[in-house]
Amino acid sequence: MRYLFIHQNFPGQYLHVLRHLANDPANELVFISEPNPNAIQGVRRLLYHTPKPSQEQVHPVVRDFDLAARRAEIVAGMARTLKQLGFTPDVVLGHHGWGELLDIRDVFPDAPVLGYFEFYYATDGQDVEYDPEFPIGDDRFPRIRAMNVVNHLALTMDQHGQTPTQWQLTRYPDWAQRRIRLIREGARLDVCKPDPAVRKEPFVIGNFSVAPEEKLVTYVARNLEPYRGFHVMMRALPDLLAGRPDVKVVMVGGDDVSYGARLPDTTWREHMQKEMAGKFDDSRVLLPGQIAYEVYLRLLQRSDTHVYLTYPFVASWSLREAMACGCAIVASDVESVAEFVAHGRNGLLVPGLDAKRLAQTVLEVLEDRALNRRLRAAARRYAERHLDMNDYLARMQLTIAEITSRA
Repeated sequence: MRYLFIHQNFPGQYLHVLRHLANDPANELVFISEPNPNAIQGVRRLLYHTPKPSQEQVHPVVRDFDLAARRAEIVAGMARTLKQLGFTPDVVLGHHGWGELLDIRDVFPDAPVLGYFEFYYATDGQDVEYDPEFPIGDDRFPRIRAMNVVNHLALTMDQHGQTPTQWQLTRYPDWAQRRIRLIREGARLDVCKPDPAVRKEPFVIGNFSVAPEEKLVTYVARNLEPYRGFHVMMRALPDLLAGRPDVKVVMVGGDDVSYGARLPDTTWREHMQKEMAGKFDDSRVLLPGQIAYEVYLRLLQRSDTHVYLTYPFVASWSLREAMACGCAIVASDVESVAEFVAHGRNGLLVPGLDAKRLAQTVLEVLEDRALNRRLRAAARRYAERHLDMNDYLARMQLTIAEITSRA
C-alpha cells in the first residue's frame, strides 16, 4: 500500500504510525516535510524549505493564511512531481495546522485524506488571556480568529479528520465535530514503564547527581516557556527547596518557543533565571536543555514527583509517558489535563498559575509515602487501560482500511 504523509516537522505525530507501517515491506512510505535530521528506516523523505513571506503588503490578520497558502502551493507542486514519477498514494495523512494539505486533492482527487485537526483557536475559554501576566489585548483577536481559516477550509474538503482528545474535539464547532474522529494517542507501555532499579544508584546527568536517598522533582517541556508553565515552576522553587533539604529538581526543555510570544532579546530561561537569581540554591536545580530520549525515560522512572504545567491547551506526549512510567503527577487544573489526570485518583491538580500552591502540593506528595505510592500505581493503571500504543495503532489501521475501502 502506498502512503503519503505531509507534516512540516517530520515525523510529527506520526512517529509510531510510521515505524509500525515500515515493518511491512509491502508498504511504500513517502513523507513531505521541511528539513531536519530525523530519519526512520523505510521512509522516503521529500524536503521543502519554509516559504518566504510576501514582499507585498499583507494585512496582519491574514499573514498566517498567506504563509499557509504558500506552503500548500509548494507541497502541491512536490505532489505533482511525485505523480509524474509514478507515485500515486492510496491514502494521504497529514496535519492541517500549516496549510500544507489544502491543495492536495487537486493533485490526488481519488486518494482519501486523513487530516489531523489539532487545535481550534478561540479568543476566550482556553489559552488566550488565561494568564493575566501576559495579556493579549482585543486588538489581536481578529488575527486569532483568522488563524482558523485553514481549519475551515480543511473542513470543506472531501476528506476525513482525526484529533487525539475529547477536549480538542470539543474546541471545534458542533458542525465541525461531526467530521472529525476521536483517535486517542498512546504511549509505548513496554518502553515507558516503571523501573525500581533506577532508584538503587545515583541518577546522573552530566555533573549533576541525585543520590538514592534524595528526592527528585521533575518537569519536562519541549521548550521552557509560559505556555507550559515554566515561569510558575521557577517561582515555586524557593518554597519547594526550602521545604525539604533533600530535594533536587531537574527541568528539561529547550530555549526555543513552541507556543506563545518570544522575548525580544533573551530566552524565557534567561529571563526567569534573572528574575529568580539568589532566591534559591541553584546547585540543587538542573536545566539541562533537551536531552536524549533514553535519559528522559530514566528521569521519569527516577522521579519522586513529576510536575506537568500547561495553559488550557493541547496536552503533551510527555504527560502520557509520565503516566505510563508510573510518575506521581502534580499538574495544572485545566480541562485538557483533567481528561487524563483525575484529582486525588491518579494525580493531583493545582491552579496552574499558583506557584505557592504548586510547591505545597509537590511537598505533600513527597512527604506522604502512601499517597505517593497510590498515585504512582494509579497512573500506571490508567496508562495500561487507556494509553496502550497498540490500541492506538490498531485504531489507525482500522480507520485507514475504512476510508480506503470507500475510495
